[in-house]
Amino acid sequence: MALGLLRRRRSRSGPKAAPGAPLPLPAGAGAYSCEVVDPMGQPLGGAEVTVTARDSHRVAAHGTTDPYGLFMAALPPGSYSVMVTGEGLTPARSDVDIAADTALPTARVALLPARQLELPSPGTWLFDPPHTAIRFIAKHVGMAHVHGRFTRFTGGIRITPDMRDSQVSVRIDAASVTTGNRTRDNHLRSADFLDVERYPYIDFTSTRFVYQGGSKWTLNGTLTMHGTSRSVGLDTTYLGTVNGGYEQELRCAALAKTELHREDFTLNWRSMLARGIAVVGPTVQLELDVQAMYRTSETPTPPE
Repeated sequence: MALGLLRRRRSRSGPKAAPGAPLPLPAGAGAYSCEVVDPMGQPLGGAEVTVTARDSHRVAAHGTTDPYGLFMAALPPGSYSVMVTGEGLTPARSDVDIAADTALPTARVALLPARQLELPSPGTWLFDPPHTAIRFIAKHVGMAHVHGRFTRFTGGIRITPDMRDSQVSVRIDAASVTTGNRTRDNHLRSADFLDVERYPYIDFTSTRFVYQGGSKWTLNGTLTMHGTSRSVGLDTTYLGTVNGGYEQELRCAALAKTELHREDFTLNWRSMLARGIAVVGPTVQLELDVQAMYRTSETPTPPE
């Protein structure tokens, strides 16, 4: 009898299972799940899944599939973009709408062998800000991850006949950092972190494209932040070219990621901890989700 009463109490106060959801969900949340399989139709463990809010471009969930190829995330209601990647395989993108207290049927995502995509035509390609996102994820000391992005930036790609000699340049307005918390954002702009008054820009200039097979490249270059320059390598997935957009212009797309160590840029988190300042951790995951438009005399100016 006591056990039955405890079960009834848990059912009234704990998370409720949404219809079709294998696990209970927080109140008001919805669920997305997928089963990722390889080209032979076998479960693909270790595939990377990134769920991004379509309105804010913020990463809402990120992780890898389990040994059975399964991934699940509880999400607030809204519209999301899902990217699934696997080593040596072609990335898969999809859009999903999440409703409260509802679990979507498990999506089956089949990743195909990576093929040699047609590389962008030689010339200048300009970043399209509304369809480009520069995001970062940092571990808050003793707490959860902090997700943020930079909202103002310019950049472009100069493609040469030999892709290995192509160049990428990005200039980020450091003061445009946003994490959804005004107090934290002001602190990030202060002299404790980015010190935007002394160092208003974060710059990246590439030095070499290194082909890794399939659609994978390593983009080597120099990142200058907080008055310090360091060599970095961006793990880059080329997503191809397409005619599309508001003027049906020619576009190319890529996803690039790297891990930065804050002390490499003289952002000393240990000294701030000693002073009792609650800060993000020593490493930051940086991600660039880029669309660029081919620049001609008729190409429209990228919108702000």
